[in-house]
Amino acid sequence: MHNRDNMKETLQKLSRCIERGKINKASPYPPAMKGQDGADELCKQAIDEKIKPDVILNESLIPAMSRIGGKFAQGKAFVPDMILSAKAMTAAMKHLRPFFATGAIKSRGTFVIGTVSGDLHDIGKNIVSMVVEGAGWEVRDLGVDVGTDKFLQAVEKYPNCVIGLSALLTTTMNNMESIVKAIKGKYPNKIIVVGGAPLSEEFCKKIGANFYSPDPQGAVEFLKQFAA
Repeated sequence: MHNRDNMKETLQKLSRCIERGKINKASPYPPAMKGQDGADELCKQAIDEKIKPDVILNESLIPAMSRIGGKFAQGKAFVPDMILSAKAMTAAMKHLRPFFATGAIKSRGTFVIGTVSGDLHDIGKNIVSMVVEGAGWEVRDLGVDVGTDKFLQAVEKYPNCVIGLSALLTTTMNNMESIVKAIKGKYPNKIIVVGGAPLSEEFCKKIGANFYSPDPQGAVEFLKQFAA
């Protein structure tokens, strides 16, 4: 029984590190956790303790990202908090990624994301990437300033993927429309999620995308229905 309690404690500590944005032992943030193990060390410890990778993901990482995502949506956490959580998540995921490759963790699907042509903002996109990856999806991040061709190539490469488009400027928002039309023209049933500060539900409908979310957690909830 003792071992089960230890495992539970490791998973809870790891979850707390991700929610609070404690990346590794050396990281000074948050000050209250200074000098303590972070997501990096604790995820490795969990694997060393023979906790199954899918259990680490489902019982520790996903709930943590869900909590920080929920706080962000309610205005109780802010972009810097999300960035630290995303970094902590990345530190943990590097220990888990090999298990996706071997099939020990079943991926829920592929999510292709990019910031649209003309736009070089990546903070929002990066946060969404991490939250979606934290929900068990394989994320293919195409980067910034991504045009129609690059998205179409990605759809050819990952036929069952869901597409995510990000834009932070009112000027580049309009590039989204042509990208959506091109993708839907070739793949009418392709699911496209859009996000970014200047967007709205109305704009999403106007350009023919399937879903708009003002925060990453909303995108994760929407994606659940397409999970393998």
